[in-house]
Amino acid sequence: MALAAVQNLFKERKYPFILASSILLLLFVTILILTAGSQSPLLSFYSASDLQRISSPSPPPPAVAAAAANSSVPAPIDKGPPLDLSLKWKACKGATAVDFIPCLDNFKAIKQLKSRRHMEHRERHCPNPSSRCLPPLPSGYKVPVPWPKSRDMIWYNNVPHPKLVEYKKEQNWVEKSGDYFHFPGGGTQFKDGVANYIEFVEKTLPAIEWGKHIRVILDVGCGVASFGGYLLDKDVITMSLAPKDEHEAQIQFALERGIPATLSVIGTQMLTFPDNAYDLIHCARCRVHWDADGGKPLLELNRILRPGGFFLWSATPVYRNDERDQSVWNAMVALTKSMCWKVVAKAMESSGIGLVIYQKPVSSSCYQEREQTSPPLCEKQDQRHHSWYVPLGGCLNRLPDNSSWPAPWPKRLRIKPLSLSNEVETEQMFYEDSKHWSALVSDVYMEGLGINWSSVRNVMDMNAGYGGFAAALIDMPLWVMNIVPVHVQDSLSVIFDRGLIGTYHDWCESFNTYPRTYDLLHSSFLFKDLPERCEVVDIAVEMDRILRPGGYVLVQDSTEVINKLGPVFRSLHWSVTLHQEQFLVGKKGFWRPGDASIST
Repeated sequence: MALAAVQNLFKERKYPFILASSILLLLFVTILILTAGSQSPLLSFYSASDLQRISSPSPPPPAVAAAAANSSVPAPIDKGPPLDLSLKWKACKGATAVDFIPCLDNFKAIKQLKSRRHMEHRERHCPNPSSRCLPPLPSGYKVPVPWPKSRDMIWYNNVPHPKLVEYKKEQNWVEKSGDYFHFPGGGTQFKDGVANYIEFVEKTLPAIEWGKHIRVILDVGCGVASFGGYLLDKDVITMSLAPKDEHEAQIQFALERGIPATLSVIGTQMLTFPDNAYDLIHCARCRVHWDADGGKPLLELNRILRPGGFFLWSATPVYRNDERDQSVWNAMVALTKSMCWKVVAKAMESSGIGLVIYQKPVSSSCYQEREQTSPPLCEKQDQRHHSWYVPLGGCLNRLPDNSSWPAPWPKRLRIKPLSLSNEVETEQMFYEDSKHWSALVSDVYMEGLGINWSSVRNVMDMNAGYGGFAAALIDMPLWVMNIVPVHVQDSLSVIFDRGLIGTYHDWCESFNTYPRTYDLLHSSFLFKDLPERCEVVDIAVEMDRILRPGGYVLVQDSTEVINKLGPVFRSLHWSVTLHQEQFLVGKKGFWRPGDASIST
């Protein structure tokens, strides 16, 4: 009878998620192996190493997770760990409190900088110890306008920064009307509107073929990100990038609109993207001096631009003949020639705005044929993974052995990525990972966790792996920022090869985004290697800062991690539920320190 009960337990797919003890699990599996032969679908899957993985706080094997996802047994739900009454919270103070970004608003460190010549004051300077204050809500904050309406209008009170309305009023960046900001699709270089500009680009160079050949774009100095916002209609995903500067809250506007964006600057350090990542990089009057400091800013673009990829530059030196503009143009001609970039198109719109399109080489032959070896080729040891706090280089990155272009979108999402190892086991692991996430998202995440996905637009995967979670959500009206933590194996090139976007990050520090900018934060076994490096409480505070009121956190992890996180989330007045003993779902409310009227 006991053996039959054990067999029924496995047939009902209640393994390994509902077992309280790994010792009991090992015992049950051993009994089944010895007595039941192949009656259970698990027996042909588990090896000794699989059993070891089950007993450790690591992700379940894809086949096991898929089997669990297909179970017809309802997921057990409870209210999660109890409240931690020892945690006391305080609101952030000062002029930047509402929009506080710890690593960009560390004014004490910024004042001590010896130079600001290379935008050092716009770079990261993280406080130590980490700040545990909670940014207050803007007065009158509301649940954001839903997508796709948000592309064109947002609540004024959610981002109450009217400076750009006046500063850019002749360029139609943004307008204020009643309780809303409106975004008419204008821009410094978009005299006839951004939609016409996008069509003009493809007409100038048909090989661009938006949404098929060109899928992943970086927009440097993006303004309010209308270029990236309108390209979404073309099946193009754009990482809109700008610093936190006098163009008040431009990235905050972008994210409130539901458009992918991040805060960064081309200063003294590499951008937090892998080599050979972007299909196209765009700069429309982005105010970067590309030839400065020996051409280091443009050499950085060359590093992250895919071989055969395009740099689209729309700026006055391209189409004006005054002395200053011509001086910049001549410097650009010399620099791009030394980098073996070639001009593939140059054109002028009827509005008088011009652009030039450069293409990066796919072969190293030009590098060897240069009359002068300046800039020099990078040494192989200089080409490293995880461009995190790495100084800008003054050399040309060597081209990869495989400079092929990815398959057309959307085919590139599903097939073997170019940067993935050619080892058979690695390729099998990639496809198993894709199957695992497809099953888990469709059968568990969408159905059994109580998340209102219709309210979700901006998503962050805090430990993205191969980007399988984002790929499984590709048909949803949302986008995913894929994070590859710096302490794990580098897989960010694979993510870009698939036609997705992401960045490196160290979760022991604050992320470069404004408060209240994401609707859902997803974490799959992120914390297992972190406790020795930083406090779980600090990561939970950062998650609270990033998440919008009404947004969700979805954590899949070990019981030990969940028992640490749950009480912290509850102390922040979140609602917390636990599903299948490994999926913690937290929903953030509107509570902030001092809001006595809002109950737990």
